[in-house]
Amino acid sequence: MSNIRIYHQSFTVLGNLPAYAEALRAHFARVARPGTEVVMHGMHPRTYQTEYPGNDIRYAYFQTLHSQQFVLGALEAEERGFDAFALMTLPEPSLQEIRSLVDIPVVGYGESAMLTAAMLGQRAGVLLFIAEMAPMVERNVERLGLSGRFAGAHPVGFAFHDVLRGYEDPAPLLERFAAAARGLIARGCEAIIPGEAPLCVLLARHGVTEVDGVPVVDALAATVKMAEAMVDLRRSTGLRPCRTGYFTATPPRARVRELLRFYGIAALGGREG
Repeated sequence: MSNIRIYHQSFTVLGNLPAYAEALRAHFARVARPGTEVVMHGMHPRTYQTEYPGNDIRYAYFQTLHSQQFVLGALEAEERGFDAFALMTLPEPSLQEIRSLVDIPVVGYGESAMLTAAMLGQRAGVLLFIAEMAPMVERNVERLGLSGRFAGAHPVGFAFHDVLRGYEDPAPLLERFAAAARGLIARGCEAIIPGEAPLCVLLARHGVTEVDGVPVVDALAATVKMAEAMVDLRRSTGLRPCRTGYFTATPPRARVRELLRFYGIAALGGREG
């Protein structure tokens, strides 16, 4: 089978999180099939000069603003000949808009996890370390038409910096995750999605695939596999996204570039990669 190159987009500055970046790189190498290359990209190094990512992305406007870097990444991915663009962040801001801009397959972390979870149990739930994002996760689930099979997005009981410390001393955090998972299971959850990639890769690194018989979805792996599947379908059947209607019509690329320059967004070149 032909090789596949996936453009991975993180919501973090990967250079500031070396332990996480290395764990992510190793995990992609393990879950991607032979011949698939996942090329990692982070945010512009100066994106979070005063705040770490989690403080910003608990606000809807900051997510929208930051997501213009994802737009640039998707355009770059298509223009550089990548086969797919993978938005590896749970809230997936601008995911629909990005799909309207490029012709290559575009997959998202939250969406891939929810669609996978729907095949594993009747009701899926999310454990968040950024609790303020719960309404956005719920809205994304509604967009997918899965609200009736959603057990909710609930706090996991620890924060981003606790996750980072878990890369050095994982046992206490894994115990706290299991306790939160049992609370979600008590609400009727049959498939658990770990909120945000740093927690997901930490759990995967330590073999956490289930809690009391309830599967823990490796959302990172699900996103890679979804990208591979969409590329395979494109190549074997010619499958492409809808291009009619307000949300899916593709605007002229020249005008996209013109407006990015007008708003000063095109100056965000030099992102990590």
